[in-house]
Formats: sequence, C-alpha cells, structure tokens
Amino acid sequence: MKIRVNRDVLADAVAWAARVLPSRPVMPVLSGLLLVAGEELSLSAFDYDVSAQARIDADVAETGGVLIPGRLLAEISRSLPGDEVQIVTEGQEAVLTCGSAEFGLITMPVEDFPTMPTMPPAVGAVGGGVFASAVGQVAPASSRDDTLPMLTGIRVDIEGETVTMAATDRYRIAARTFAWRPARPDVAVSAMVPARVLVEVAKSLRGGEVQIAMGDGVAGFESVGRSTTVRLLDEQFIDYRTRLTSDWSIRADVRVGPFVDAIKRVALVAERNTAIRLSFTQGQVTLRAGGGDIGRGTEVLECDLRGDDIEIAFQSQFLLDGLTGIETELARINMESPTRPALIQDVPGDADAAFRYLVMSLRLGS
Repeated sequence: MKIRVNRDVLADAVAWAARVLPSRPVMPVLSGLLLVAGEELSLSAFDYDVSAQARIDADVAETGGVLIPGRLLAEISRSLPGDEVQIVTEGQEAVLTCGSAEFGLITMPVEDFPTMPTMPPAVGAVGGGVFASAVGQVAPASSRDDTLPMLTGIRVDIEGETVTMAATDRYRIAARTFAWRPARPDVAVSAMVPARVLVEVAKSLRGGEVQIAMGDGVAGFESVGRSTTVRLLDEQFIDYRTRLTSDWSIRADVRVGPFVDAIKRVALVAERNTAIRLSFTQGQVTLRAGGGDIGRGTEVLECDLRGDDIEIAFQSQFLLDGLTGIETELARINMESPTRPALIQDVPGDADAAFRYLVMSLRLGS
C-alpha cells in the first residue's frame, strides 16, 4: 500500500474511528485500525459490539491494506506538522512520513482482524442537527450502571413519519419526539441502542442527513462518509408514554436562561446529593439550598404560576439536565404535590410537546 493524504483529514478520520477502540481489548488485533486503500481510503475499527468506519479521499499509488495500532496512530496523526502525509507499507512496518517527521509502525496481521458487520437495511433519514439535538436531550437520563443494561440504552420507537427517543435511570425519564423521512410510510421499529454509542455518533455529525438502519439485532448510522454499527440491547423497557401523560393541577412557566443560572448559583452551597428547594407563589419562585456546614443560598425569580402555591425539592443536577433540554425561551414545570414527580416541557406546553422530562422530587426536610 502507498498513499498520500491531507494531514488534517487523516487526523480527523483516525480520531473518529479510534474512539470505539476498547481500552482493554480481549485480542491485540482489536486495538488496531484497519486502513484499506482502493478508490478511497477507509479506516475501520471493530470490537465485536461496535464498529466505526470512515472513508476519506486519498491519492492512492498502490492499493492494499494494513492494520496499525489505533491509539498510537491517533496520537501521531494529531501531532504531525501541516504537510501532506505519506503512508507506505514495507514488510512488517507501515512507514508514515510528514515533512521531516518519519515513523515506522509495527503492523499486525490483517487476516486476523474480524470481519466488519454489514450495514442493516435503512429505515429512514433525519437531519443531523435534529438527531444530535434529540440525543443530547434524552441521553443525560440514561444510567451508567452496567448491571442493568436496559437503563444504559436509549429507546428508539419509529412509527411512520415520527421517531421518539426515550431514556431513564429510574429517577427521571426524558423523551423527545421528532419528524423524519422514513424509507417507507408504514415502517414500525423499536430498538434499544446503547446511549454511549448514540452520544458519540451525535458528537461526530458535521451536517447533512443521518441514515438510520435496523435489522438482525444491529443498528446502523451513516452520515458524511462515516458509518457506525452497534449491537442492540434487550428490547425490554418501561411504558414511558403513560408516565409522561397526566393531568397537572399546578404549572409554572419560567424563563429557562435565568432559571438555570440561578440554580447553578444557589447549588454552590448545597452539599453533594442534597436538595434544592423551589417555592412557587403567585408571580415568583424562590430557590433555596444549603443551610448546613457550608452556608446557604437564596434567589428569587419571576414566574407565571397557575394553581396553588407549592414548595418542592429536586436534586439540582437532575433539574438542570431537564431544563438544558428545553429549546424554547420558557419552560413549563407541571406539578401535583411535593411528593410526586414533576414534568418539565417546552412552552407552549401541548400534550404532544417535542421534549418531556419527568423528574422525581425529593422529600422535604425540616
């Protein structure tokens, strides 16, 4: 193999593909990036659960393939000078040259690299911005506890021209609904996708559309020359829709920006995992936290309250995760009592609001 490629393009593609490399590979070859030069240069990584492949333009003098330690290649690529990069295979080495810098990297047997999974059938497409926004809204509600795999995933429910993503860690539920372009009008698919993979896919989007594919226990995502496949989790999930629909006797509309800033300020004196209290009265909300060994904080903001006065408490970060998912100027906090969960959603707060976030309240102490 002998190729020349733009340094920035190479570094970007290597960094993107290398993100799925396992930190502790069960086999040495799984730590490698497979570079294959044909009409273009493809860079692939696969750990039997997640695959990533980037395709970039390159000047290919000799076709071929080489398996190079991926994390080392990523570190070298981003440290190179701004000249064109040449990669040539010579025996057991891949010689990488850029300007006056030269690296001879020991390669691994290409034939030992596992066969990359095929992309399942496409079920539709959505704009990259909408996809990234939806993932960013629901992913904070997913769990990091691998002992309960269901809670580490994002539920994707596809029904015709509508997609709903949802996640829960038992303490809150986040759901986002958006329109998309289905491959066929009657498509109906449900899947549990690992949240960490969807987050990485969303981070890497650079515009355009995201093609979504599903089939045989695998999901695939493709956009702008980059594709990812991932093995799906068990389909078991809670009935989140019924929990997000209710009649609320109290609702408060607040301006998202000032409210988020106030929560962050007041929470500075809250000890870890302690509550931040919200006292809603006609025309205002009072935020309180602290009162222990550190100190206390209080701030008052305007709000539009419909219903009875109420004092309710939340874990501050859970509250912030919901509010930062709101894309309108105002957020609506729907409440029933201090001991029941509250529903945060966009304003106007239609029953079919695009983003809904149900969060557990905390018991109010003395």
